[in-house]
Amino acid sequence: MTNADPHAPRTVVPIEPALLIAKAFDQAQVTEIRHSVTSCAHACGLIGQRLDDFVLAVNELITNAVRHGGGRGWLRLWQEPGTLVCEVADHGHGISAQRLGDRRRPAPDTAGGWGLWLARELTDAMEVATGTAGTTVRITSTLTIGNRTAH
Repeated sequence: MTNADPHAPRTVVPIEPALLIAKAFDQAQVTEIRHSVTSCAHACGLIGQRLDDFVLAVNELITNAVRHGGGRGWLRLWQEPGTLVCEVADHGHGISAQRLGDRRRPAPDTAGGWGLWLARELTDAMEVATGTAGTTVRITSTLTIGNRTAH
């Protein structure tokens, strides 16, 4: 027999946030992934232009993974308090320090080079980890409730 109250609420602290999407992809899944991200981001509270911006940023990252990162990648999407987080990883040869450090807007007539710039501009934060074994880009967008920012 124990003195513990069997009806006391238990606190469970997750080791890893619950993933909304965790999916490997290649060129054939780009459209499907984009639609899944749109649905999940909307369900989490992104709306209007913020939703469109987040989805475009994700699309740029998954397209970069296919084009420059070995033809395929891995996407994870999850929600943290007040924030939606997406991480795209690939197994390419990495991004040069010069390319990563260049935060200037590409010239309007430039055919490529818009992906990372757009992802950075369209989200609230972007982190990049890159090396010879691949690149992982994490973007975040603050969730809004109505017209207010979630806290």
